[in-house]
Amino acid sequence: MATLFKNIKELIQVRKESISFVSGKDMNQLPTIKNAFLVVENGLIADYGAMNDCPKNDFSEVIDATGKMILPTWCDSHTHIVYAGNREGEFIDRIKGLTYEEIANRGGGILNSAKKLQETSEENLYEQSKVRLEEVMQLGTGAVEIKSGYGLTVDAELKMLRVIKRLKENYPIEIKATFLGAHAIPEAYKELKNDYLQLLINEALPKIKNENLAEYIDIFCETGYFSVEDTQLMLEAGKQYGLIPKIHVNQFTTIGGVQVGVKHHALSVDHLEEMSDEDINTLKNTKTMPVALPSCSYFLSIPYAPARKMIDAGLPLALATDYNPGSTPSGNMNFVVSTACIKMKMTPEEAINAATINGAYAMGLENKVGSISKGKRANLMLTKPINSYGVIPYSFGTNQIESVFINGVKI
Repeated sequence: MATLFKNIKELIQVRKESISFVSGKDMNQLPTIKNAFLVVENGLIADYGAMNDCPKNDFSEVIDATGKMILPTWCDSHTHIVYAGNREGEFIDRIKGLTYEEIANRGGGILNSAKKLQETSEENLYEQSKVRLEEVMQLGTGAVEIKSGYGLTVDAELKMLRVIKRLKENYPIEIKATFLGAHAIPEAYKELKNDYLQLLINEALPKIKNENLAEYIDIFCETGYFSVEDTQLMLEAGKQYGLIPKIHVNQFTTIGGVQVGVKHHALSVDHLEEMSDEDINTLKNTKTMPVALPSCSYFLSIPYAPARKMIDAGLPLALATDYNPGSTPSGNMNFVVSTACIKMKMTPEEAINAATINGAYAMGLENKVGSISKGKRANLMLTKPINSYGVIPYSFGTNQIESVFINGVKI
């Protein structure tokens, strides 16, 4: 079974050489082929090139992409798609002047979501979550990381991870699971933070290992949540169970989370709305991917990650949605790419690199998705007829994606 896409106006993110990610000035280079063809066979990218070299074989399906472009699907490396209910009441509270921190201190925020999730059955949680997953797939996401962290009890955290595992089994896109039990301090452990961390280490981690429920471990390293010392404790414990670090850092304050992440070879450090020169220097020449979450900044009206400063310093950068009920109730990577260009002054080339190949790396999937490369999964977006790929971030209120293909199959 082979499919030919022909007369592609522009084939975007073509990578003939194997690369893990792009950094610094290289982020502004986006290799493409104009007037191109692409062959998909057995769910993988089998061939591509200029139309002059298009094969004459008999194909089971031929798709004429005249006037349209093809690029790899978005790689969303930071989400909380599995959650219960919503928090639109807190949205209104913020409009009336309360800050995210003030809402959290009143028992809202993560604790509010945790209460709802604890009261929700696993089946109901799955049904709610699959709707969100199907929505983001239609918007062009072909690989996604999903965190726990809205359970805040051992049973509820395991319930979330089992839902993620079920989504992985039932949907064709790449899904990575992250254990984020240390997302907030539960009300019952308000003055017993270390006891809560020990509960996660001694009870949750062995069960996660036994059921193979997660690939990564995360913690919210932030003032008022978990300290650098707490972070070090959890990352070291996670490593004992084979979990790779990915951590929330520098959302509101800079307290050394970037440094502990690099020290423990974290695959990514995420948020980064506040970045010191020391943080940027720490990330130089490492294999830790900085991940920015611009739609979170948009929704909370907090600073945006200083993308221009980071890229100009030679760093790589990935973009992700942070899809969650409290600070980013949207999984639209098209909006993320637009916002990165509009508010963070990233070029379209930089934003597309950040949302594809670099996002794939931030999930350990750079060898499977994130670029148009032979042998990678045929997770593709076919645009509507557009003038250039710059139209995708430019037309921020319009979905320019006509069709999404996962493993070469239109969804």
